[in-house]
Amino acid sequence: MGVVYLLIIGAAAGYIATRIMDLETSVPVTIAIGVLGALVGGLVLTALLAVLGMAAGFIGAILGALVLIWLYQTYIAKKKD
Repeated sequence: MGVVYLLIIGAAAGYIATRIMDLETSVPVTIAIGVLGALVGGLVLTALLAVLGMAAGFIGAILGALVLIWLYQTYIAKKKD
């Protein structure tokens, strides 16, 4: 079933991509473009999400540290003064 699904999605994606790029191809070439495009796009998207995920984690760590510093300065450091 996975192969059939891949062929259907590949055909649809290939059809849309060939229409956007104004390219006239045969049905097998259109399916191949769609299937290979899905593989390449999937790899690129996975890599991009991994990088963005790491960046998001880093930004989250900075924000968390800022909140902790603010809490420390607001509630603990004032009590010591």
